[in-house]
Amino acid sequence: MMTLITPKPAGLGELGERTLRKVRRRIMPLIVLLYFVAYLDRNNVGFAKLGMQGDIGLTEAAYGLGAGIFFLGYALLEIPSNGGMYKFGARKWIARILITWGIFATAMFLVNGETTFYIIRFLLGAAEAGFFPAVLFYLTLWFPAAQRVTVLGIFILAQPISNALGAPVSGLLLNLEGVAGLHGWQWLYILEGIPAIILGLITPFVMTDRPAQAKWLAPDEREWLSTTMDKELADKQKAGNHNFLAGLKDPRTIAYSALYFGLVCGIYGLGLWLPTIVKALGKFNTTEVGFIVFIPYAIAAVFVYFWSKRSDRTGNRVWHASASMILAAVGLLGAGFLLPVNAVLAMVFLTLAAMGIYSAIAPFLAMPSAALTGAAAAAGLAMVNSLGNLGGFVAPYIVGLLKDTTGNSQSGLVFLAACLAITGVATYLYARKRPEGVSAPATAVSATESRATESRATESL
Repeated sequence: MMTLITPKPAGLGELGERTLRKVRRRIMPLIVLLYFVAYLDRNNVGFAKLGMQGDIGLTEAAYGLGAGIFFLGYALLEIPSNGGMYKFGARKWIARILITWGIFATAMFLVNGETTFYIIRFLLGAAEAGFFPAVLFYLTLWFPAAQRVTVLGIFILAQPISNALGAPVSGLLLNLEGVAGLHGWQWLYILEGIPAIILGLITPFVMTDRPAQAKWLAPDEREWLSTTMDKELADKQKAGNHNFLAGLKDPRTIAYSALYFGLVCGIYGLGLWLPTIVKALGKFNTTEVGFIVFIPYAIAAVFVYFWSKRSDRTGNRVWHASASMILAAVGLLGAGFLLPVNAVLAMVFLTLAAMGIYSAIAPFLAMPSAALTGAAAAAGLAMVNSLGNLGGFVAPYIVGLLKDTTGNSQSGLVFLAACLAITGVATYLYARKRPEGVSAPATAVSATESRATESRATESL
């Protein structure tokens, strides 16, 4: 894994800086790798489509429905899955998710028509349900809120990096057409699905549930981190004793779910259709498409890291999230109008769209993740991710319908631009007067009780 340089945390002292540096180096490479594989397995269908569509006879709308139906399975099981994580602990639950989604990601090679395409994509989404909010919740146990957007930014980097590196690899794998009697797209699913199973078997041995169990930290570092996180947790719980059900009913959870829906429309509307859009720009083969798609995601990855650090430095999550979504909307709108006119300029605007979409995620998710704690955080983040990710079902399907109706991609890009513009404005208007971590008054909870709450959330063998 590449070394990621993070800004020096302010006001933590030498012990705090040394401790968090060790935590980042221990935790973040694995977390980024896991999410890299997750994103590769949910989005490689965009490249598989280039070969699979003709072989099994998919219309554009059928592809959009099948690509998006992943998120129906994901949404239906997201909250129950996160309840399992809260009961059994992040380490074991994340490993379970990895193995089951790896099995179904590999099983995509068995698709032979629309029905099997829909069924296996649905099961893949159900298998992966709970992974993203489980990781977000896991990070809240290890990193103070002031450093969390930078850490989330590193985590989110896996999305554009996975797309950037996965694009040329997927394009090359499609060239395995006919090897051992299988199509290239079948080899793509097999070779990109197996790593999740392997990582699921490894993860329980390398992941630590919570700071108190971190034998890889020195005793003074372990004590500093446990005390710091307990104090932060207790301070938040002074505003309310958040249980699992409270997280589901919290009005902020509902509001952020609706806003995340709009952001996710952009994420997957672009991600699942970009290979098709690029192929339509010229007479490119699948390998060339892979290397062209690499460009906007690679640039977006660099920007995500810069933007996340800036969000932490200024502390203004709302402005950073909203501005990013507006940038994405401008990029998609410009690309929509330029596609039939100038392919190079269209790619420039698609790159701006990718920069905006992916840089919005970390500052946006920092807002709901900071507002709740304990079991409520697990439930709230699961609900935000669950309802929000329904945008991953709606957007690809609508883009496919528009493409079948109009015969081009412009109308779909304009639709995605509208989703992001509306969401960007709504996020600013809703969240600008709602500081992170502010809750309704209630009974204070001691640090000892707080530690007990987190212990139950991350209990391990």
